[in-house]
Amino acid sequence: MTSIDDTPAGPALSSLRRARDRFLGGRPPGDGVPEDLAQAWRRARFFGVPRDLTAPPRVRPPVDPPLLAAARPALDRVAPTLSGGMGLVLVDSRCRALWSGGGRYAGTSADVAGLDLSEKAVGHNSAALALRTGRRAEVHGPEHFLDLWQEVSAVSVPLYEPAAGRPAGAVTVVAPLAEDRTAHPGAAIAEATAHAVETELLGRARPPERLLLDAYLRQRADGAAVVALDGSSRLVSPEAARLLSHETLTRLERRATALVRDADTGQEGARAGAPAENTGPEGARSAPPEENAGPEGAHTATPEAIAAPEEFAVPEEFAVPDGAGLTVRMSRLTHGGEVIGAVATVCPAARRARAAERHDHDRLPGLVGTSRPWRLAVSGAMELARSAEPLLLIGEAGVGKTALARALLTLRGSAAPRVVDAAEQVPGEVPRWCHALAEREGGGPPLLLRHAERLAQSDVAALLSLLERRPAVPLVATHTPGAPTGPCLSRLLDILSARSVALPPLRERVEDIPALLTAFTGHPSPGRPPLTWSLDTRRALEQHTWPGNVAELAHVVREVAERRRATGPVRREELPYGLRVPPATRRLSGMERAERTAILEALRRHGDNKARAAESLGIGRATLYRKLRAYGMDQA
Repeated sequence: MTSIDDTPAGPALSSLRRARDRFLGGRPPGDGVPEDLAQAWRRARFFGVPRDLTAPPRVRPPVDPPLLAAARPALDRVAPTLSGGMGLVLVDSRCRALWSGGGRYAGTSADVAGLDLSEKAVGHNSAALALRTGRRAEVHGPEHFLDLWQEVSAVSVPLYEPAAGRPAGAVTVVAPLAEDRTAHPGAAIAEATAHAVETELLGRARPPERLLLDAYLRQRADGAAVVALDGSSRLVSPEAARLLSHETLTRLERRATALVRDADTGQEGARAGAPAENTGPEGARSAPPEENAGPEGAHTATPEAIAAPEEFAVPEEFAVPDGAGLTVRMSRLTHGGEVIGAVATVCPAARRARAAERHDHDRLPGLVGTSRPWRLAVSGAMELARSAEPLLLIGEAGVGKTALARALLTLRGSAAPRVVDAAEQVPGEVPRWCHALAEREGGGPPLLLRHAERLAQSDVAALLSLLERRPAVPLVATHTPGAPTGPCLSRLLDILSARSVALPPLRERVEDIPALLTAFTGHPSPGRPPLTWSLDTRRALEQHTWPGNVAELAHVVREVAERRRATGPVRREELPYGLRVPPATRRLSGMERAERTAILEALRRHGDNKARAAESLGIGRATLYRKLRAYGMDQA
């Protein structure tokens, strides 16, 4: 369990001790125990971990592990500085201890090499938790399953491989348990040590691994769906993971392996003295180059061209079965004349369709986004907007319905629309427009009607009457579902729904967040630094559920821009509290969701000051910290 607060924790630890004793005695631990901790105890019991284990079991340690070689300089610098009985431990990706140093602490011998600290061997502990979740984890005293570690507090930070994007191990700082606090005193040391080790790992990475990582990051910079592969590992962007199935990713991996193997064995057409076959990801022979022409007369690259000695060689392109209109453009990555891997980019099949789609997007001002859900919604709306008939845009609050409506009316080339917001309850606006349009058979300005669900009865009646007389009226309406509707309004919405488009919420198009951030950032005001966003910050933004959608994201960007004075990329710590915390790790009841939302709102309202937030909620600060841990909100 992760903790970062500094409030007294004696009662909390005492209650956890009692809950652990009840659990080990065969009784339920009680309602005060977080569900993730109770599940960890249950897993330990399922694995058959003995609570009275005197020492962790040993397994065969790896021989000269690269992780230890890279970490040793940093560990040797940090260990002598530890005080208060704190110790330092390094584990690999299988949670096998590789090294220890620093002060003495309960439960560990001097020779830790080969100790098995996995959950199956010793139950709940910070190293296993950090490797499983991929983020910093703390486990204190009675949260451990073993009696051996009841007086030990530990914090672990995962170490990521530079080219594989997966944890290579973890750095753990352990200390004697302190009853007067829960935040681990060595948390900052663990974070700094992990950063130093990761920097060393990156510096020791082989040039091919660095090239593959750099190529992936370059292609990823503009939000593209990218997969980088070298035959043994792969980097998959979130966009590619959403578009491609596991089976297709496996095929791409086999293809990358074949590219490297064929290059190593000299089976590359001209070098072998014979024409090479143009094979797709499944090894099926395709048409010869002169017959394999794409749209606009562009030929798919031959293997001879693909093997050109450049960092990125000419790509080959082939269709995938995951969805209509999807292709993969795979570029071989070469270094020193050798193929070291491939970078695959997912793209629509027809270049002409891509160009037309991009051209259409250029004609719709104010719209940002290239994700598949957003493009499908915009394309559907544009198709319907080609005729001057009613159009209904449906979606959650803040998804961009009004922006799309204005862009569509601009596309029609009609006169400036009359904009009416039904939420503002301006009497007579809609009936006046209906009357003017009915009187002028030649037409009039279109109507942009916002919040159709808030229409007054007289407005609904006027619109129904006009639609009966003239079904093809220039009307674009927006509707946010959720509010109860009467029979007349339901009838109006039913009529308009015949020509309607549903816009996706932001949580379904998170790949558009980088582009939206760029659009919302714009040019900084005088005296303020330009906004850029760190990778960790973007990850936090992509994990947020965005109940307010794009409008909420725009508000966050404005708030950050107004408050910050620092230079450099925006860090996670600079985001509002509700965005710094990860989403709930378990399914919450309705009451729990309401309580979690209330806590987040109180923290936001009081500038993340926990003491004032607890006071406004009418609870003690220790209670607030306990609830933050229970809801997985204590890492912000």
